[in-house]
Amino acid sequence: MNTVGKQTDPAGARKPLAIWGAKGPALIVAEIIRLRGEYDVVGYLDNLNPDRRGTGFGGARVLGGEEELGNLWESGVRHIAFAFQNNHARLRLAKMVKAKGFELATAIHPTACVSASARIGAGTVVRAQSAIGPETQIGENCIIGYGAMISHNCLIGDGAHLSSGVNVAGSVKIGRATWVGIGATIIDPKSVGDDCVVGAGAVVTNDVPDGVVAYGVPARVVRANDRASVEST
Repeated sequence: MNTVGKQTDPAGARKPLAIWGAKGPALIVAEIIRLRGEYDVVGYLDNLNPDRRGTGFGGARVLGGEEELGNLWESGVRHIAFAFQNNHARLRLAKMVKAKGFELATAIHPTACVSASARIGAGTVVRAQSAIGPETQIGENCIIGYGAMISHNCLIGDGAHLSSGVNVAGSVKIGRATWVGIGATIIDPKSVGDDCVVGAGAVVTNDVPDGVVAYGVPARVVRANDRASVEST
């Protein structure tokens, strides 16, 4: 059964879009999407709570899980925005929906300050009051939190999550699927590897290798990141 009405896209019309996720982060993404005015949110996907199918949420309704992708396609939906915090799951599911022909929608809040020479990858969400400096490259499917500051010539890997208030100095590299906690600072020109967690409030003054958890002032590696390979939504 088709759960989404047929969508059309005449010249100048907003394109239909589904948001994957149906919790708080999805409300944030939906607000950005509506403020930008490029897409219409037709509904939300939720793999974790099948009992929510058909319930109202965030100005639309929960359509179901990934089994709804075929119905969305038949209804004319071609864009998906991811709105949950599991970095690996976003990357895995993005690969899957792209293979089915969908495009990833990028959501940049109107109050974000993004340099004209910065590059933002498909599917990335840039929340309110954040800033991205010149010649910085943000990968696909990243989350840039409220008020995060990323200076010039930085390289942020696919699926990274920079939480609210993070301060990244110039020429910093942050790896794939790494999570940087609220209010952390990374000085230039340091690197944080793939699959890392940097704790809230940490100050990174030395390079951080792949696959570890680091926190403190200054930040120190405290253990391996045992959750680096977790891929659930």
